Amino acid sequence: MNKFISLLKSNYESLLLIVVVLLLLLAIYKPQIQLKQDVHNYLLVADVSQSMNAQDLKLNNKTISRLDYTKHLMKRVVETSSCGTYISLGVFAAENVGLLLMPLEVCANYDVITDTIDHLEWRMAWRGNSRLSFGIKSAESMFDYLNIPATMLFFTDGDEAPKVNAINKLDLSGVQIGKNLLFVGVGGSQPVPVPRYNSSNKWVGYWSSETKENSAGAVGDTYSDTSKDEPDPIVAYAEFDRYLSQLDSEYLKQVSEEIKGGYIEGKDTQEFYSYIQSQKPSASFVTAYSLKWLYLTLAVLMILLIYAPNIISLKVLNKFNYSKN
Repeated sequence: MNKFISLLKSNYESLLLIVVVLLLLLAIYKPQIQLKQDVHNYLLVADVSQSMNAQDLKLNNKTISRLDYTKHLMKRVVETSSCGTYISLGVFAAENVGLLLMPLEVCANYDVITDTIDHLEWRMAWRGNSRLSFGIKSAESMFDYLNIPATMLFFTDGDEAPKVNAINKLDLSGVQIGKNLLFVGVGGSQPVPVPRYNSSNKWVGYWSSETKENSAGAVGDTYSDTSKDEPDPIVAYAEFDRYLSQLDSEYLKQVSEEIKGGYIEGKDTQEFYSYIQSQKPSASFVTAYSLKWLYLTLAVLMILLIYAPNIISLKVLNKFNYSKN
């Protein structure tokens, strides 16, 4: 036993260096372990109805559409999410929410997620009209399909078509996903005309306030039947005939209160992204947990231990010389 202790004392530097090498190898080849932990799981849903084409927001001193602004906000949410966060994507149109991506870990799938966001556009809508209350019901069914708790960030301007009234208003009192749903309002506070595009995504004018086929919140029958879209769909014939749209924050707040959900205006600010990331983790996943920081910290401590005796001896020697003088 004494020989073993003596051997350790005489070779402690070499042993510590071996430990340092092992820790560095672990940091390189086995930096993660699988643990079940609470994580953020965001379902980002974009309203792709045509009112989201209205251009009333600015980014980098350039006026852009609500949908482009939504895409920017979504990508920034992805960028500000820490590794281990899961992201899924969906679109809202007509009366339904469609899922584009199942939950993906943000760091391992960053390019796939952001590329999908970049390709969001109004032509992804499958039918006319834009009935938000029905979309909430559809979102509830999607939660059952996912079978994984998630926080839904619903990006929309709240411009319903047809407009909500006592006849077509849907009872949302039975909705169970309110605590997991956060409306993100996108749009300006002043009414602006809504651009109308043909099936080739070419701008042809503005939606008319008296269009009988549909309303500005919709894709319109002309998109589903291209024979009616030649040469171009019907547009407003004068400035006073244009359909005007703005962010209906009051309606979104009303709906969010009805389902016991939340509402926040979407802004490209640090406060907005911090608020999003401050939401409680909604799911538990078996996910990779990085131990690299632990391995590297221990390696540094081992290196310090190698030089510790020399440092201590130097301090003792200096103290002895000082007392001798």
